[in-house]
Amino acid sequence: MYLKFFSVRLDWMLKCRKFLTLGLMAVCIFALSGVPASDAAEPGVGEVGGVSVVVGEPEQNRGSVEIDMESAADAAEPLTEQRPQTPVDRSGFERSPLQSTPILSITIEGNSEVVSAHILSVVTSQVGAPMDQNRLAHDADAIFELGFFSNVDYRIVDEIDGSNIIFMVTENPTIDDIHFFGNITYSEEKLKEICFTKSGMIFNRVFFRNDLQRIKEKYQQDGYVMARVSDVKIEGRIVNVYITEPKIGEIVIQGNKRTKTYVIERQLRLAEGDLFNSTKLRYTLNKLQGLGYFEDVNVGFEPGEETDAINLILTVAEAKTARIGISVGYGTQSGFSGGLSYSDNNWRGRGEKVGIGFDIGDREQYWLTLEQPYMDQKVFSWRVGAYKRMWEDLNYYKDDVFQFEYDEDRIGAYAGFGRKFSERSKLSWFLTTEWQDITITAQAEAKPTPSQLEEMESGKNFMVTGRLTRDNMDEYAAYPKGDSESIIVEKGLNGLGGEWAYWKYWLEARYYTPMDFLTNLFERNFTVAEIPPIIAARMIIGDSDGYLPWAVDYTLGGDNTLRGYEDKRFRGDQMFLLNAELRLPVHKSASLVFFYDVGKTWDTNNGENFDFGDMADAYGIGVRVRTPIGNLRLDFAQGDEESRVHFGFGEMF
Repeated sequence: MYLKFFSVRLDWMLKCRKFLTLGLMAVCIFALSGVPASDAAEPGVGEVGGVSVVVGEPEQNRGSVEIDMESAADAAEPLTEQRPQTPVDRSGFERSPLQSTPILSITIEGNSEVVSAHILSVVTSQVGAPMDQNRLAHDADAIFELGFFSNVDYRIVDEIDGSNIIFMVTENPTIDDIHFFGNITYSEEKLKEICFTKSGMIFNRVFFRNDLQRIKEKYQQDGYVMARVSDVKIEGRIVNVYITEPKIGEIVIQGNKRTKTYVIERQLRLAEGDLFNSTKLRYTLNKLQGLGYFEDVNVGFEPGEETDAINLILTVAEAKTARIGISVGYGTQSGFSGGLSYSDNNWRGRGEKVGIGFDIGDREQYWLTLEQPYMDQKVFSWRVGAYKRMWEDLNYYKDDVFQFEYDEDRIGAYAGFGRKFSERSKLSWFLTTEWQDITITAQAEAKPTPSQLEEMESGKNFMVTGRLTRDNMDEYAAYPKGDSESIIVEKGLNGLGGEWAYWKYWLEARYYTPMDFLTNLFERNFTVAEIPPIIAARMIIGDSDGYLPWAVDYTLGGDNTLRGYEDKRFRGDQMFLLNAELRLPVHKSASLVFFYDVGKTWDTNNGENFDFGDMADAYGIGVRVRTPIGNLRLDFAQGDEESRVHFGFGEMF
């Protein structure tokens, strides 16, 4: 019996020994898994814009922080860095990891610049709530995403009645200064203004990521779309930002068989060695397309021989620039008319314009013109021409009362030249000399008085005209936008074939602005083929000195000055004219125009004076249609005396 008892007891002891061994193994495993996080954590590792950032621990002497930013500025999403993960430090009262306990407190350790309240604002765990390690990990990630820290972890201190949570953070260094390298377009001071990050602030990778994005957007807004932040390095407390601004390498022009290469080159706003700018490139393409020399203009890109150099391959497809025009028109006063013309706006492939033609009817005329319209600081613009005009059934008015009809014949020739003051100057000048032989004849049934016959003096006129122009038009827009002003002085010479001596001078100003507010007001896009609604205005104010012959008076009335009135309805040695138009595109080849014209002339020889209260005005609607022979213009105008229909080519101004 004793042996039996001893056998049973021995068996029980062996079983206990087995369980004891398993228990000791479990304790060892638990002990090994509880290594404090502060002992296991590596130096802080994070990312900016998807690239690695390494920052030394606070107690260490921080060396350099390198950020490979080759693609940082191009990242479309906000920061998506992963928080460095280390085993959770759990100390204090021992409790099973599976046991859920209330949170007694939540505190922050390691912060000196960033206040604890700001850090705790993103923590979702709450005091008194059951502890959830998944939520704690999420809170640590949220703290890390604030951007101020290179490392974030948490420690759980177990007590008898709960657990204390301690989030441990490693702050980024404080910035002493930001330096930029490779920037040519903008100064370092300008780029610093764009950045939210300033000297004395703790480095925040989220804020700095947004700073880089703003720098990129600034370059893009000004057309430097290929510029990028290529690298960022933080050395100690200095942030160094490296910017790459691609340049133009070689410009290759191909496809032009008739047009001379220099004609194309002088329209380029980009030269070899310039920084690549998409706005200037777009303007160049629009300019070349608008010349009418080419059916198509496109550009390709190739890597240049130098680093960050881009070769432009400009390819053109030439169009037929010679045209034969047949015109048929009708005017309320001039009646039916017709004509034939030949023109070439790229004559000999040199960008010159030649035109010859005639119109028959009550406004019979013949003309020959040749001009080179392009000008810069070296290239002269010039034009020469001759004409003959025979206008019949013009009306003579005295004190706004119709007297009789007369005919006027003019034969003339002119030559002129001019250029810009400098390469980028908005100012240019043009000088023209013109000779005219003017014959004015009262019709057979007319009964003019001797003084009226003397006033309607025929003769020869030799004049020199100088024009100074300030051109502030937007050269990058595909439609008129901006303003231009010209001061014109005309001197009649009593000599060199001329019979009259006089001075005329006038100011002409033009203004064009897109009506962008219409889109916002009516919540509808009124732009057609990149052409928005436009308000256009023209003002002319003229005066004179000395005796001004009746044949060279200022005149108003007709399709090019004051619509709604007959040709040369008003005549005098002083004048004022204002034209205002609202141009609404309805199709890529057609538009509607609503207009208002107001103006008048005054004859100071008869005691009249410049008077804004004494004006004639007209209003109406017009249609513009783009055709192969040019832009047709048809206006219906209601004046003070009657309504009139005007027909012509091109815009009035």
